[in-house]
Amino acid sequence: MSGFISGQKINELIADKSLTIRPLLESSQVTQIGVDFRLGCNFLVSVQGREPFINTSMNEDAGDAQRDVRLFFQETRRQLGETFILYPNQTVLASSLEYVKLPEKYMISLYMRSSYSRLGLTVSTLVQPGYCGCLSIELTNNNNNPINLAVGARIFQGIFLEADSTTTYFTTSRKYMCSVRPEPSKAGDDKDLFTLSKLWKKNNNR
Repeated sequence: MSGFISGQKINELIADKSLTIRPLLESSQVTQIGVDFRLGCNFLVSVQGREPFINTSMNEDAGDAQRDVRLFFQETRRQLGETFILYPNQTVLASSLEYVKLPEKYMISLYMRSSYSRLGLTVSTLVQPGYCGCLSIELTNNNNNPINLAVGARIFQGIFLEADSTTTYFTTSRKYMCSVRPEPSKAGDDKDLFTLSKLWKKNNNR
């Protein structure tokens, strides 16, 4: 992996349509070292349901069969300019306002903008080369106080990195592809869970 690419190079990729970022409401969103992305309108908010916990294990001692993770989240939508309150220690699944189509030689590393990091907000996400869709983010409020966010605000930034070789995004089976709204975790779909479950059953005579 080589270093990050400049804002000038990003603008060149947009101009020759190698890179898609829509809507790009202000040219100033492309900075010297990356792109500022806006908070989108759709959210998945964690809720306390009837189930005692989210089960990402197939170990039967952890409870019954896996429940649909979507049961633990409530979908909500806000309009541009409306506000969304993120409470202390709360994690909310959100997405960027912008739709992105990456070239197959570039990836994005997402971070909070400094002004929002200073409020105690964190996000850390990698976007694979060739990805298309809105950028999914997991917002966590580490502050002791609720934070009222404006939908459409430029709250996180993407640093573009150039890969050493070209990769083809769609040749590999992926759990999250071309999403335009936040999606709940699909950790329960990991194939190694089946192997671990068989191992646990063997060791415990199940």
